[in-house]
Amino acid sequence: METVFISDLHLDKTRPEITNYFCKFIENRSETMENLYILGDFVESWVGDDDPADGIIDAFEVIKSISNQTKIYFMRGNRDFMITSKICDKYGMELIEDPTLINLYNRKVLLMHGDTLCIDDIKYQEFRKLVRNESWQAEMMRKSLEERLGIANALRNKSMSETNHKNEFIMDVNEKEVEKCFVESGAEIIIHGHTHRPKVHDIEIDRRLHKRIVLGDWDLKSHILITSNKNLELIEIEIK
Repeated sequence: METVFISDLHLDKTRPEITNYFCKFIENRSETMENLYILGDFVESWVGDDDPADGIIDAFEVIKSISNQTKIYFMRGNRDFMITSKICDKYGMELIEDPTLINLYNRKVLLMHGDTLCIDDIKYQEFRKLVRNESWQAEMMRKSLEERLGIANALRNKSMSETNHKNEFIMDVNEKEVEKCFVESGAEIIIHGHTHRPKVHDIEIDRRLHKRIVLGDWDLKSHILITSNKNLELIEIEIK
């Protein structure tokens, strides 16, 4: 049996091939997958419990279909931070906080979306603080669905434009912040997404080896983490 970690699918009606592949992926692994962790940005945007999930509802339904045999854990990312426990319950998922510390086959592992590690991107961190505020979200939910969808689209376009002009350095993790998370949590492994830079990093802290495992975004290819009591492997998948 295995535990699988994925992130950054960015499911959207404009990319039906990603949704279709995800559904096949889940169906093919359901017999051996005892746990599935989704570490944020499962969808490209989410504007509230009444979001129509246009073009991607099949992804939620396939999760629900395996929830009696597979434990599914959902962490919110910077794209889907308004997904609530109500939606998670509806589709058989357990909402977990960012960060969350788990015992993974006797390994102490810290799970994160990853954006809180990118502290050098000061403008983004200010924006994150704003939109995660309960008052901001309550004000957002007082708007009509049409208004919220429009705001989400405008924010997404603004983010893409700003990303094109940002220094690559500030969009990656801050190494001192990573080390701080290891020390404060006592974890030996950190697993996260967000940066779209899949890799296994070996880090030595106080003469002990730690691992930071970065998951990939889903496009033509992705990188997911497959773990068991004997193995831990970041593998590349081809999406077709």
